[in-house]
Amino acid sequence: MSQETAQQSTRTAPRGGAAWALVITGAAGFMAALDNLVVTTALPSIREDLGGALHDLEWTVSAYTLTFAVLLMFGAALGDRFGRRRLFQVGLVIFTGASAAAAMAPGIDSLIAARAVQGVGAAIMMPLTLTLLTAAVPEAKRGMAYGIWGAVNGLAVASGPLIGGSLTEHVSWHWIFWLNVPLGLALLPLARLRLAESYGSGAPLDIPGTLLASGGLFGIVYGLVRGPADGWTSPVVLTGLFAGSALLAAFVLHGIRAANPMLPMRLFRSRAFAGINAASLLMFLGMFGSIFLLSQYMQGVLGYSPTEAGLRMLPWTGMPMLVAPIAGILSDRIGGRPVVATGLFLQAAGLAWMATVVTVDVSYAAQLPGLIVSGIGMALFFAPASNLVMSSVRTEEQGIASGANNALREVGGALGIAVMGSIFAAQGGYESAQTFVDGLRPALVTGAAVVALAAIATLFIPSMRRTGKGAAAAKADLPAGPAEGRVLEGADH
Repeated sequence: MSQETAQQSTRTAPRGGAAWALVITGAAGFMAALDNLVVTTALPSIREDLGGALHDLEWTVSAYTLTFAVLLMFGAALGDRFGRRRLFQVGLVIFTGASAAAAMAPGIDSLIAARAVQGVGAAIMMPLTLTLLTAAVPEAKRGMAYGIWGAVNGLAVASGPLIGGSLTEHVSWHWIFWLNVPLGLALLPLARLRLAESYGSGAPLDIPGTLLASGGLFGIVYGLVRGPADGWTSPVVLTGLFAGSALLAAFVLHGIRAANPMLPMRLFRSRAFAGINAASLLMFLGMFGSIFLLSQYMQGVLGYSPTEAGLRMLPWTGMPMLVAPIAGILSDRIGGRPVVATGLFLQAAGLAWMATVVTVDVSYAAQLPGLIVSGIGMALFFAPASNLVMSSVRTEEQGIASGANNALREVGGALGIAVMGSIFAAQGGYESAQTFVDGLRPALVTGAAVVALAAIATLFIPSMRRTGKGAAAAKADLPAGPAEGRVLEGADH
């Protein structure tokens, strides 16, 4: 990096302050994370009000997660090049405007379109919250600031189904989107006045990579969502699946050959990086797909109100708030790999439990063990997984590694809803309570199996003992120079 670029990357305005940065980025991160799950408990009400088939409900959730996932790394790169505060404000404007459009949507198609635009805004805004916070907080205090930021995002995940259910039941489902508008309008002037501007290295944007990834993921998810309705051999479905796969293959080749790719494929030479990212994608695939169907099951089959459904999901979605600090302590003492693997096996066990007990009249007491075990498993995954991602690459590559991991998580969520929705539609449907259960059970079994595969993927991550200069080489699990030894247990090179 040149001296001029280095000075540019650390340039900050006098108005910047750590406390203000934490408040503003925390609130923005809360909005973006909340919209991942806030819609789930409102789906039955949206379906009743706007109509639509299962694939329309899937797109109501997936349109957001897919655009969010695909453009996440691109949004971070835009901020690095054109100014993080400036692009953060752009993303906030898009997100807030799209939230208002979703609230006023006259039909299911316009709601899906608004959700897709929401995802674009979140993809620009969300990755810049951490970079803006990093620029504003002194290095010695960043650990505490990241902890608070992470807790706020965890609160959004935990409270998403409950907030969505409460607003849907007591006001209207429209207010799960209106909620973002006053918050976004309040954050815009604060961001302009209180955040310091900062820049990254100025690396060129990877437009071809973005287009290949976007087209490939859209084709695959579109094919999976439309398959049950149009038939798996229909030309549209086959075109989506095959074209999407071809574009993703081209994206991988681009990541190998391009000078400045959005996602350098060389990072996957690290067993640690490849293993934790595979586990993240599979975990979110199983988890999001399960929450998507279980929230509808609790309302449509068991007869709970949206608020009651959100409250009953809390042992699962809210457990990270209680267990995550313990997970962090454990990972510091025994390493992240065993903690993450244990968490994923527990999550798989919880989903398997749910698959065995779901009936048209099951009691909540029978569901509770599965929800608690799944919640503990999810809590053991989050914090240690983030540490594993950051420790799997060299310091200068941590930004792209974090962006890649977050993007793969969101892709996993979108694929989970599509895959498990397809299984549900093939085996059951909305015709009656029994047909819903008939479709839900094999979908949950699939979710449990996928999360178990995620746990197995973590077992291939080499455990690391960092000593002196060897730490830098061990981070990447890549060939190191003779002067920089490393100790990687179980690694093969």
